[in-house]
Amino acid sequence: MTKSEGTREHDDSFWLDGETSLVREESECKPVYDLEERTARFGEAVIDFAKMIPQGPTTDRIISQLVGAGTSIGTNYVEADDSLSKKEFLKCIGTCKKEARETKHFLRMAVRAVPKLKPEAREFWIEAKELP
Repeated sequence: MTKSEGTREHDDSFWLDGETSLVREESECKPVYDLEERTARFGEAVIDFAKMIPQGPTTDRIISQLVGAGTSIGTNYVEADDSLSKKEFLKCIGTCKKEARETKHFLRMAVRAVPKLKPEAREFWIEAKELP
């Protein structure tokens, strides 16, 4: 099942706060091209971000899901890198993409629960869009 372009634009609008849409938004630091290292750093950063979210009845599940999805991108990439067939590789990379989308979803939920975290969450959201 594919996502329509209109839905993606709506997804981006949450983070733009009325700003005009950019053709490409660059992150502040230069990305690492070693995807195993890059996905590991992303997972570590998600853990650090999750520690900033105050724990409570509304946020406990969001924190758990965010950390699970954000750290599993790297795990699934390592599995893809070690795959024995093209079919297995594509399945694992597909799972990476699903986990990246799930991470974006829980970042949005974290911002809804704790609005002051939006600037930090936006950085991770942009990075998650660019992961495999």
